[in-house]
Amino acid sequence: MTLNDAELGKDYIIKAVNTDGDDEMESFLFSLGCYSGEPIRVIDKKKNLVVSIKDARYNIDPELASAIEI
Repeated sequence: MTLNDAELGKDYIIKAVNTDGDDEMESFLFSLGCYSGEPIRVIDKKKNLVVSIKDARYNIDPELASAIEI
């Protein structure tokens, strides 16, 4: 399942980041600390998702969230 399917407030572990060869997107997600084995939590879902990674919060769009498998 992808991050778009996550429940609010529940902790997940990132299984994989699938960017279909989009190196720019992969690099961006990695710079946020978003890589395999890292814990992640969805704080809020509206138009975009607010996620918590390594004690920081980020606002990501559904396209980025769909690349993150949990």
